[in-house]
Amino acid sequence: MAKSEKTKRSKKISPAKPVKLSRENDAAWRGALQDRDQGWLEFNRRVLHEALDTRTPLLERVKFLAIFSSNLDEFFMKRIGILRIRSIAEPLRSQSIGPDSIKQRLQGLRAQIVPLYQQQADCFKNEILPQLAANNIHLMNWDDLSEWQREKASDFFLKNVYPALTPLALDTGHPFPYMSNLSTSLGFVLRVPESDENLFARVKVPNILPQWISLKNDEHSGLFYVSLHDLIHHNADKLFPGMTIVDSTPFRLTRNAEVELDDDDETESIRSIVTEELRQRKFQPVVRLELGENPNAWVRDLLMRQFDLSEDDVYELASELDYPGLLPIANLDIKHLRDKPWNPIVPAVLSGEEADIFSVIKGGDLLVHHPYESFDASVEHFIRSAAHDPKVVAIKMTVYRVGDDTPFVQSLIQAAEAGKQVACLIELKARFDEERNLHWAKELEKIGAHVVYGVLGLKTHTKIAMVVRKESDGMRCYAHIGTGNYHVKTARLYTDVGLFTCDPVITNDVVNLFHMLTGRSRKPTFKKLLVAPINMRERLLEMIKREIENHKAGKPALIIGKFNQLEDPAMCHALIEASQAGVQIELLVRGFSCLKAGVKGITDNITIRSVIGRFLEHSRIFYFAAGADNPLDGEFYIGSADWMQRNLSNRVEAITPIENRQLKERLWEVLDVIQRDQRQTWVMEPDGNYRQLSPSKKATEIEIAGTHQALMDLTQARIKKQLK
Repeated sequence: MAKSEKTKRSKKISPAKPVKLSRENDAAWRGALQDRDQGWLEFNRRVLHEALDTRTPLLERVKFLAIFSSNLDEFFMKRIGILRIRSIAEPLRSQSIGPDSIKQRLQGLRAQIVPLYQQQADCFKNEILPQLAANNIHLMNWDDLSEWQREKASDFFLKNVYPALTPLALDTGHPFPYMSNLSTSLGFVLRVPESDENLFARVKVPNILPQWISLKNDEHSGLFYVSLHDLIHHNADKLFPGMTIVDSTPFRLTRNAEVELDDDDETESIRSIVTEELRQRKFQPVVRLELGENPNAWVRDLLMRQFDLSEDDVYELASELDYPGLLPIANLDIKHLRDKPWNPIVPAVLSGEEADIFSVIKGGDLLVHHPYESFDASVEHFIRSAAHDPKVVAIKMTVYRVGDDTPFVQSLIQAAEAGKQVACLIELKARFDEERNLHWAKELEKIGAHVVYGVLGLKTHTKIAMVVRKESDGMRCYAHIGTGNYHVKTARLYTDVGLFTCDPVITNDVVNLFHMLTGRSRKPTFKKLLVAPINMRERLLEMIKREIENHKAGKPALIIGKFNQLEDPAMCHALIEASQAGVQIELLVRGFSCLKAGVKGITDNITIRSVIGRFLEHSRIFYFAAGADNPLDGEFYIGSADWMQRNLSNRVEAITPIENRQLKERLWEVLDVIQRDQRQTWVMEPDGNYRQLSPSKKATEIEIAGTHQALMDLTQARIKKQLK
């Protein structure tokens, strides 16, 4: 049976102590460091550029407008929320931040955000809308609808929208209504006939309905849409009969997502703590008010007073409030306006219905690269096969983000029902996935699986799965160690790599790691795995130091790191020292970097690239030359951790070495393609800004195609060669 609530979270392991730069070095190296929040906004500018770039297919441009907005939503909920509640006197976490007050920092971030909003609006109004219309996709204003279309729209309103609306008035009998996070509303100014007194009413735009309503037109070919909030605005007389409607203003609220609760109390259920956190998040302070163009001044002032907002918290947008609502338009099945479809390829060794994944792994380590190679036919197949294989006695797995339609939980349930031992570590505090993870935890508990919530004080972010199988020569462990979540949808959008192995040294390390996560092991040992917060930072720093010593000794020295973010002060410190010693460092950082590249005398030997495109770069790959002339004789690692303080100090992470030469060759190919890319790559300048590369006249096919297309082509070529 499932363990009791009070034992679900294993005994606390103290987070690793953060390493800070000394005062003298902090002053000397200040010019090579930058604020993480400014770096993050610079990253989101690169995302927005995909919408601005005319080389991007039209509907994909619409998609990137939505992604940019979703990213910005999260930035306000997490980063702006933290800054607003943090005391000005408290020292800021990042070593690269100067002495400015929090208010000045918020104003500086706003100064970056406002031009991005304007670029987004200009792109949508001046480029996207006309080009959609040229392709017979019409996003219409109410005033531009024909009489026939207005009748159709009003009929749709009465049948489908009107019953779902709840007008909420504000007066002595009606308190100010609760407004949920990221909800779009219409604020109406009403008056009783023959009265000059303004009355406020709010109507929430229901998110259960499409935000753009299709209007089939028998008179004209093409696709016609009207926005849901426009439809509500122009039918508001049905909501407020007998009242005079003076004006209406669309608006949208963003609430802080940071809730400070104590999860260190072992007598308190972590599930109860997270449930309370979700409840409190609904009522967190508002950190941003977005308003439609030319908002009603009275409504604007009323909302600012109600939510205690300053002018710096208010953004008047020149176009849409809800770009994510455009995703159904972006997903229209019009092939010439979309990226060329890509179907992940099944690795040759796993093709065919009779493929035995355990025999394949026993024959040698297997590396998979998603979404170029099929996640379903490899990772999902691994767990599904384990659930049905009578020789399998146990399955253990970590879950950080798993999704609603996960096949993994179903496989684990089937395994438990078949009498196998199932242990699943579910991280309940995975931001914005808490509710989903709570649901699946309950489902697994119902059938008697061992559900645990990790180590007190640490998030469990590692992506590992282990299968224990009874074979003729005894028990054998099989493991999957990956860089991405066990999430079938993101596996088609995120680039990630994963290792399947039955190497007894690595699998024994995985066993020890699971014992640490599910039991009370406080000082586990690991021979090959780098595990945070146990030994990862220490080992990485040792390898950087070794590259410095090798360079001084005249041996080959090179560091290549591919990850999502770079922020950890100790790692930045070590990379600066390596650069100053003459070691070449190539960093492939998708998101923000608190370290600047190419700063004279400090980071001259560091290059930082960022790849933005149809897939989200998510894999973490690390390479150290280790004195070897041939790159394939160097050391390769993959795993779940970025080089951030939170990953190395406050999370459970795992990185594994890749030792098979053929697999090293695959990883080197990935790193090489990215460094050759002249289509999707941005290179950081010494001031921290990024410059997008463009193919030269002598560019090769890979350089012109860019990372994602090149790797799709290489994957297809490889599978054809293997199947011959």
